[in-house]
Amino acid sequence: MQTTTPPVLFWNQVAVPFDLGETIAAALLRGGVVELGVAVGGMQGRYFCGIGNCQACLVCVDGASPVEACLTPAQPGMRLTPALQTGRPPWRGP
Repeated sequence: MQTTTPPVLFWNQVAVPFDLGETIAAALLRGGVVELGVAVGGMQGRYFCGIGNCQACLVCVDGASPVEACLTPAQPGMRLTPALQTGRPPWRGP
């Protein structure tokens, strides 16, 4: 029987394994990540409504514009950071 290694994404440079078909929010939640940084309006970013309405789960994928973690499928190798993080993503260097 062949053992397969689960795919991983990275939350603030920390590897988080996930199952194919999961959303980013589900993967992070299952990986123990419950705080997603500062959200719009100064509130704490988190998984809340699960349907993209509240936008409390916004995260940046690979340094691009924010996406709703509850609606976006997790993909191997994604590099995620809080949506309102300032400066360059840590993996990009100075």
